[in-house]
Amino acid sequence: MAIQAIPVTVLIPYDTGMDAPPIDIPTKWSRRGLVIPRAQEHGVMGDPCIVWDDDISTWRMVLFAQPGGHGQTICLHTANDIPNLWSPVEPIPFSDPNLQTHKPYIVQEAHRPNRAAKINGEYWLLGVMIVDGHKFIQRARSKSLAGPWTWDAEPLIPRGGPGSFDEKHTDAVSGFYFPERDEVLYYYMGYPATPQPRPISPWGNAQGIATQKADSPTATKLGEYLPPVPQRGHWASGYYGGIQIFPGKTHKWVALLNASPTPPDPEDKSIAREEPAPSLGGWGWCDEDWPIKNWQLEPQPMEWIKDIPPDALADGEGTNLWRHHGLVLPDGRVAVYYNSGYYGQEQLYLKIGEA
Repeated sequence: MAIQAIPVTVLIPYDTGMDAPPIDIPTKWSRRGLVIPRAQEHGVMGDPCIVWDDDISTWRMVLFAQPGGHGQTICLHTANDIPNLWSPVEPIPFSDPNLQTHKPYIVQEAHRPNRAAKINGEYWLLGVMIVDGHKFIQRARSKSLAGPWTWDAEPLIPRGGPGSFDEKHTDAVSGFYFPERDEVLYYYMGYPATPQPRPISPWGNAQGIATQKADSPTATKLGEYLPPVPQRGHWASGYYGGIQIFPGKTHKWVALLNASPTPPDPEDKSIAREEPAPSLGGWGWCDEDWPIKNWQLEPQPMEWIKDIPPDALADGEGTNLWRHHGLVLPDGRVAVYYNSGYYGQEQLYLKIGEA
């Protein structure tokens, strides 16, 4: 469906000191355009994660910032407006600067969207490491969201065994803390190294799930929970990207996620062989108290590439709409940040959705 311009006349404070409300899946959208441009011609700004930082009383964003692989920025707004003005992106400080990562994600409280979880006195940051051409997920910890962050010695979510859906990579993780269980729930992308028994996309990555008790050093994998949809042409029939969950109004949980209708081709030697265009943003929902199964997807994405309007194309959008991250506003609207553009040249954009 095409995204239509909707007048936004009332500015709502983006932090009221209260928790964000449960949300319904937005059905109406307005574009705010480019938020953070890439640093250079062949660079990336994307994969954002936004949390409130009590120490500085504003929003902090960590993101995939290329070159370098990771970065952070803070919101500079002093007026009551949607956060779209951010400080220059700087590297995330780590206690060991020789250990680099990308696609950082700060573990959030499951019932309080965009609030960083403090677990046993520490915040947890998740990142993706690359060794010998394979990706795996690692955890870092800090007493402050500003860092410095210290990496654990062992992988948090390693690659799977022979024939598994995540044998090649574990990637693009998100994490949510459930205090009533004292447990963190992780969603991540798992890439296969061998074709999987699927009718449409045997080489496409699937969404995997893992859990971790607060006092445990590693996570426990629960397996694949969202394989590519076995329906040719469905917006999620090729592969998945990242996912973010929110408490819902109509449903117990709603999810903002990325997926594609295009199955990867093992004979493709291009930069897009594992994740061919288009990547699209969309929504799902779940009515389980512990959302590890029975997820359902909306039949259509938020927007198909063909429906991007000319002014947005002129602003650099197109080819892909990559990892989406939502910031719930006090009135129930959702500010959705996402990166778009050709591979290796993506920039960060913003849409506002309301039910």
